[in-house]
Amino acid sequence: MNVDVKHDRGSIHIDTEECKGCGLCLEACPPKVLSLSDRLNHYGYRNAMYSGSGCTGCGICFFACPEPGAITVLRLAATLQRGAAGEVGAKEAAA
Repeated sequence: MNVDVKHDRGSIHIDTEECKGCGLCLEACPPKVLSLSDRLNHYGYRNAMYSGSGCTGCGICFFACPEPGAITVLRLAATLQRGAAGEVGAKEAAA
């Protein structure tokens, strides 16, 4: 039996010191791979965190975030999606 395995198409980095825990990225994320941390950052906010898998690399969380620099979305190269793990790419946003 052949099972289709969905590989991550993207990865997310969240700067815990920039995130203010507003939750807009959580609501905007289509695959729902973001959640709020139980820990507080040094400003006293519960920051968003990435579950570690399931990202499509769409960048909607980046555009929903009101805090510049809090979220970085990386897209994985097509060859890496099929094979070895690793991150290649740049922020998928118009500057």
